[in-house]
Amino acid sequence: MIADADLVRTGLSRSVRKSEMAAGRGCDVGSLIRMDAVRAERAVRDLLEALGEDPDREGLRDTPSRVVRMYGELLAGLETDPAEHLSRTFDEPYDEIVLLRDIEFSSLCEHHLLPFMGRAHLAYLPNDRVVGLSKLARTVEAFARRPQVQERMTAQIADALMEHLNAKGVLAIVESEHLCMKVRGVNQPNSHMVTSAVRGVFKTDPAARVEALALINKPR
Repeated sequence: MIADADLVRTGLSRSVRKSEMAAGRGCDVGSLIRMDAVRAERAVRDLLEALGEDPDREGLRDTPSRVVRMYGELLAGLETDPAEHLSRTFDEPYDEIVLLRDIEFSSLCEHHLLPFMGRAHLAYLPNDRVVGLSKLARTVEAFARRPQVQERMTAQIADALMEHLNAKGVLAIVESEHLCMKVRGVNQPNSHMVTSAVRGVFKTDPAARVEALALINKPR
C-alpha cells in the first residue's frame, strides 16, 4: 500500500519509472499531477468488495495501486496548462496553411470513465508566427489526458490555437472510437465519432475551408 503521506506523481510521458513502481510510491512520468493515492486505492478496494470479489486474493492484491497509477497517467493533463506548449513561437512570414495530421491520442470519457482513442488533425493559418509541430501534438495530449467529451476537447484545442498562436484561422477535426459504445450499452463495435471545430478565416471563407479539408483528406 502507498503510505498516507505519499502522492501519485504522473505526467504526459507514457513511460513509468520502474523503481518507483516497485517501491509502491506511485510513479513520476514527467510534469506532475497530485492525487490522494491512499483514498483512491481504498475506493478501488471498496468497489471490488461491492462486486463480491476478494481484494486480498493473489490476482487482485495489487490491483488498487495499479489502478491508481493508471488513472494518474490517463488524467495527467489535469494539471497541465496547454498554453505552455504554445507560448514559444517563431517569427516566420508564412501565410499558407500549416497542417499536422494523424496526431494519435487517448482520452477518458467522463460519463463512464472508459477510454476513447483516435486521431486529431489540426490546420492553422499563421499570422506571421509559427509554432513547433511537436507543440501541436502536446496540446492535443494536454487536453486529452483528463475527463473529457470529444465535442468539448475538439473546441478546446481549436480555441487554444486561435488564442495563443493569434492564428488567422484554425480547423480541428477529431475522429475516435469510444469503448462506451463498443463494449456496453448499444454495443456498436464498428462505430466512429467525428467532431470538428472551425475558427476564423476557415469559418468565414469557404474556399479556405475546402482547401484545408482537402489537405486533411488527401490520401496518405
